[in-house]
Amino acid sequence: MGSYLGKYAEYYDHIYANKPYKDEAAFVDACLRCNAHGETKTLLELACGTGRHAFELEQLGYQILATDYSADLLEVARAQAQRRGSAVDFQLQDMRDLQLGNRVFDAVYCLFDSIGYVQTNEAILRVLQNAAAALRQQGLLILEFWHAAAMLRGYEPERQASWPLPNGELARTSRTVLHVDRQLAEVHYRLRETDTAGNLVAELEETQLNRYFLVQEMALFLQTAGFNALEWLPAYQPGQAIDLDTWHVMVVAQKA
Repeated sequence: MGSYLGKYAEYYDHIYANKPYKDEAAFVDACLRCNAHGETKTLLELACGTGRHAFELEQLGYQILATDYSADLLEVARAQAQRRGSAVDFQLQDMRDLQLGNRVFDAVYCLFDSIGYVQTNEAILRVLQNAAAALRQQGLLILEFWHAAAMLRGYEPERQASWPLPNGELARTSRTVLHVDRQLAEVHYRLRETDTAGNLVAELEETQLNRYFLVQEMALFLQTAGFNALEWLPAYQPGQAIDLDTWHVMVVAQKA
């Protein structure tokens, strides 16, 4: 379950520079406010990446323990926290085997389809059971996942993109193969950094495996792990319905 390792972690915030983290955090905040029983202030984030959602939610008044499996991403997150004067607590944790002591939280969230990185039925159930164990009674889980319907109909075998860097450009080619029997998207990335003259500075490759889900499949996982699903909706799209073109589904669930 390794991804965004080494120098790829350094490129992460350039690649997602236009991701609307502030708006997405506001959406999560609205979901929490709408569904919470009692005060909701302490949050546990699973797969926090470089901490951008955590920083935005901290600005909305939450106290956050943000965890990730990648030491390289956490190094970037902690450097950003120091620059921002942030109190977010970043910890190296595997969400399949959380080590939280006796800490409990008002809510747990896992965004950006990160639940799919654990891939197998057993691992997904273990993550959700860990989330339930970390929650107080009637605590909330907010989970975003890749939607199987859109993936199977609309995935692109090859994509190319580029982003400006302070002293050059970053280009990325991604090639995707679907393993339908396991509901996995295997994405091979090739990244090339060049300077302003077009000379190669760095080149790397990484392959990531991420699972996609049917809504009712995820509903069964949640029920088995001890959750009651409260809301199903297209991620970050209030008032919309899930359909065949919904790539990212979000569920708000409550600890039973």
